[in-house]
Amino acid sequence: MRPLSNAIGVDDAPHTRGSGRVLIVGVVTSRTRVDGIVVGHVRRDGRNATQRIAELVSESPFTDHAQVVLLQGITFGGFNVVDLPGLHEMIGRPVIAVVRRRPNLKRIRAALLDQVPGGRRKWELVQRAGPVEPVGGVFVHRAGLSPEEAGRLLASTTQHGKLPEPLRIAHLIAGALATGRSRGGA
Repeated sequence: MRPLSNAIGVDDAPHTRGSGRVLIVGVVTSRTRVDGIVVGHVRRDGRNATQRIAELVSESPFTDHAQVVLLQGITFGGFNVVDLPGLHEMIGRPVIAVVRRRPNLKRIRAALLDQVPGGRRKWELVQRAGPVEPVGGVFVHRAGLSPEEAGRLLASTTQHGKLPEPLRIAHLIAGALATGRSRGGA
């Protein structure tokens, strides 16, 4: 199995329903050491998360450094759903979407189909991400790597709590940039 230790972890900032642009933060790490930070934006409830994250990775000075991309879930800025296999193909790297608790897919489907413009297409992207799998104390969708590789990556990049450091730190930075302070909870 290939060693995967250099990652970019991406999370979105807290946002309100009325906001149009939502900040996203990428933290570049080697295992648990921070090597860089990149920022961008997605449209709240939009359709550009996959493209914007691909640009964040590909256009950053750290693109050659990153072996894998970690996402804090598959939705950014509300219901801007990432095409996980599509992102994997666009950037040519494995992608893992990580959440602490198993998502309630029935509620997500209902919300998308009943309340979100373009919800049917977005629900198809959720389904395209594949099954949610328990790995290393969290739940993941993955593209481009095996469950064993995902488990090893999570183990090598997690130092405090359940989330890998790139995601934990991205969460803290995104919160601080959006509100003036981080709340923790990552």
